[in-house]
Amino acid sequence: MRRTVAQAVVSFLAAQRVRRDDREQAFFAGVVGIFGHGNVAGLGEALLHRPAPLPYYLPRNEQAMVHMAAAFAKASNRMRTLACTSSIGPGATNMLTAAAGATINRLPVLLLPGDIFATRRADPVLQQLESAQSRDISVNDCFKPISRYWDRINRAEQLPSALMEAMRVLTSPADTGTVTLALPQDVQAEAWDFPEALFEPRVWSIPRNRPDAAAIQAATDAIRRARRPLAIAGGGVLYSEATAALRAFAAATGIPVAETQAGKGSLAFDDPHSVGAIGATGTLAANRLAREADVVLVIGSRLSDFTTASRTAFPREDVRFVSINVAELDAHKHAALPLVGDARVTLEEVRAALGSWRVSADYTSEIGALNEMWEREVDRLYHLGHTPVISQGEVIGVLNEASAPEAVVVCAAGSLPGDLHKLWRTRTAGGYHLEYGYSCMGYEIAGGLGVKMALPHRDVYVMVGDGSYLMMAQEIVTAVQERIDLTILLLDNQGFSSIGGLSASVGCGGFGTRYQRRGPSGELDAEVVEVDFVANAMSMGAHAERATSREEIAAAIGAARARRGVNVIVIPVDREQRVSGYDCWWDVPVAETSPLADVRQARAAYEEARRKQRTFL
Repeated sequence: MRRTVAQAVVSFLAAQRVRRDDREQAFFAGVVGIFGHGNVAGLGEALLHRPAPLPYYLPRNEQAMVHMAAAFAKASNRMRTLACTSSIGPGATNMLTAAAGATINRLPVLLLPGDIFATRRADPVLQQLESAQSRDISVNDCFKPISRYWDRINRAEQLPSALMEAMRVLTSPADTGTVTLALPQDVQAEAWDFPEALFEPRVWSIPRNRPDAAAIQAATDAIRRARRPLAIAGGGVLYSEATAALRAFAAATGIPVAETQAGKGSLAFDDPHSVGAIGATGTLAANRLAREADVVLVIGSRLSDFTTASRTAFPREDVRFVSINVAELDAHKHAALPLVGDARVTLEEVRAALGSWRVSADYTSEIGALNEMWEREVDRLYHLGHTPVISQGEVIGVLNEASAPEAVVVCAAGSLPGDLHKLWRTRTAGGYHLEYGYSCMGYEIAGGLGVKMALPHRDVYVMVGDGSYLMMAQEIVTAVQERIDLTILLLDNQGFSSIGGLSASVGCGGFGTRYQRRGPSGELDAEVVEVDFVANAMSMGAHAERATSREEIAAAIGAARARRGVNVIVIPVDREQRVSGYDCWWDVPVAETSPLADVRQARAAYEEARRKQRTFL
């Protein structure tokens, strides 16, 4: 049967399945797309066939649809994803930001952007980038450095091998990320006799690779010699569904477990071995234990600068790292003893090799005391009683206490991720969904939509600052159109509060971070620009209301749980009331010379802090 290239793509995607352990499922849950002249006659026509080969979802922005797909993949532990199609030109380049985020966060997303004519019969076409160096270039070449696999299909015969390579990368635990198949608009519409075997159901097995036996022995020897070991749970714990294995490992050994942004929820917050967030946005308990740790067992983390507090979190001269990771790149970081393998089976093997070994009773007592101290601090911040407007930490507390144990909180950028990392009491795996590898403003609502699509049985709460909301709120319309229930807590601090605080810390006084009109001085220093967020959200079909007190916020959350559709709760918060850092630092260089006294003072503090940075060799 002859098929167009676009029809072949859709038929192939519909036939792909994945299996891990004893569970098998379809890999692609649908196609999200906005049509233009670059894909409307190709992929648009292919998706129009009935019965529909794949569900189609209509978003409002190309960047947002890739955020949606990445969030869907993350909430599905990388076992499912969505494909995203756009027209050529701006439709394609709108996807770049979110494509970079998916690759950085190791999340499988397939992009199918339209492209210029392969035949060059119509050259240059509308929206074509012309290069004096080559005719074989388009804006889709921009996807090359941010894609794990990239290809341009200039002939129908090229498609089968490209599709197979795309699936190999998308289903690889170690190499997954954004995959881009650029589809010239004329090639999309061309027909060819594809082999029928290409469209038969195909199952891709997700392996649980095991590390070298000698590496297991070396790792257990290092742990046995440790007096103050600390484990760090990253996103790999959740993606490999290793939470039960981690809980059993911690219970058997007594090793405390700290969590990265991606790994938060690997243990329930009240597990006696959980010491909470670590690093630049970490808790008092985790960061104090890190300061004295002699062996650090890293599980599924890429050890970003926030996790390591810019390489200051582990100051002991004799500290040693042991790293479990499916990716060799990540397993070797910090000169670690690498255990290249699946988190779940590797933890089980390390636990078995350790036998009855356990940390000392004194260390266990210290862990318990630090946890008790930290929980008192969280309670204090949850009930701060800040006036005249509520603090951000208190809003987090109200939502945490008012939501169901299996609820999911979604966030991405601003000061909210830091406060949530410290304060959110995660009760179930998958209940904490932060995009913090790229920390992309605008991810939140689109991401929440993807999470709810992946987890329809769980309440999903999006927490977003007014700055991020104004960048990308339009997917509220998509949620309304798809009849998806979503509750959005919009925290209004009249600008970019997070960067305002960072700006002040480097001596720049919050420059350029407040929503103020330009005044007589010529500067942005006049009255605040007020935005009616309630009216804005209602105009897109959401139920919206304003809440200012603890009681009003709790009532609004309760009402939202009982009400279908999209609910937006607008909450004014004090932008200057911040949750402090706890024994942590983040490297943000300060101007080395400046006429400003505050900058000079910040530079002196910066140089002092930088002396604590380590190089691990």
